[in-house]
Amino acid sequence: MFVRIGNTPRDYAWGSTTAIAGLLGTEPSGRPEAELWLGAHPGSPSVIADPAQTGGAADLAAWTAADPQTSLGRQDAHLPYLLKVLAAAGPLSLQAHPSSEQAAAGFARENAAGIPIDSPERNYKDPFHKPELIYALSDTFDALCGFRDVERSAALFSALAETADDGERAVIASFAGTLAGEPTAVLRDATEWLLGGDPAVGELVGAVVATALSVEPDPAGDDLAVAADTVRMLAEAFPGDPGIVLALLLNRATLRPGEVLYLPAGNIHAYLRGLGIELMAASDNVLRGGLTPKRIDVPELVSILDFRPIVATPMAAEHPAPGVDVFRPDVPDFALDHIAVGAGTPSTRIPLPGAAIAICTAGTVELAGAHGGLTLERGQSVFVTPDEEFVSLSGDGTVFVATPNA
Repeated sequence: MFVRIGNTPRDYAWGSTTAIAGLLGTEPSGRPEAELWLGAHPGSPSVIADPAQTGGAADLAAWTAADPQTSLGRQDAHLPYLLKVLAAAGPLSLQAHPSSEQAAAGFARENAAGIPIDSPERNYKDPFHKPELIYALSDTFDALCGFRDVERSAALFSALAETADDGERAVIASFAGTLAGEPTAVLRDATEWLLGGDPAVGELVGAVVATALSVEPDPAGDDLAVAADTVRMLAEAFPGDPGIVLALLLNRATLRPGEVLYLPAGNIHAYLRGLGIELMAASDNVLRGGLTPKRIDVPELVSILDFRPIVATPMAAEHPAPGVDVFRPDVPDFALDHIAVGAGTPSTRIPLPGAAIAICTAGTVELAGAHGGLTLERGQSVFVTPDEEFVSLSGDGTVFVATPNA
């Protein structure tokens, strides 16, 4: 069954007022449009265009709960992924997500403690993990992703100290001196100190911001110029926040159109700016680590963070057919297909390992399965039940398809 769906973008303050509308050919609302959710997440479930197809259910959350066998092909009513169009005009909070084991344990622990599910003291809203990926659509998509090499970070802070005025030099140099030793221990200690409320952190943040403002920013330059760009952006959005300094211990990743960044459990990250397609496990479990007015549970955050330094590189795609790029993370919850069809690209067919959601971002594409089909135009989306077995695509356009990961 092919069921047309839609939704209204979420108006988070960091959202762009034009990017989602420009991509999908819709009328801008005049408010920030940060995320368009496509899925069954109860926070903003997709609206069903024709409830007569779904036994009267008005949205995907209601339908999957009432008839999981038809909608999902099984009795478990949980659609494991959430597909989004995301448009960041400014930086989001630093955050990380737990593994499946951590989420299940934390959810059970907070339930046993009697913490209400909607309490601001709650860390775990459900027992699920929340890995995610982002597919860049804008000319550049900037993000912070994972801890980087500690020696490189120490060199950056030393360079900042050398650039600083006399009043700030000793403060920054002192912090640079703490970035020596076994990397995971150094990064854990630095994170705990930066987020722990020590009054000296404010002095360090002020010194780093004042110094960075004296450096010419360049998001494509050397470490010092990139750091200056990062600090300027974050200090404008979150003045005085310790996350400004923590951000300089992380990788700054700049994606080009078509590149994908994967963020597994334990990875500390923040999207900075850009337009993309985001696909994640359907969960509300977020541990924040700065750049936010919201509560930060430092001990719990530190317990789930992966402090091993990484190099943030784009995720490799599979190319099973011309015009088809498939991104498969190391989790069963989701995979993302990017499919371009046109005069130079033959029609293509992808298997359905479970329920799928597709959105057309350009042109007009014909979709057909074992039993049904429809036409998607730019800006339109559809939920496809697993009994269709496959989806064939033809026409002239671009479609993103989310499925469970086979």
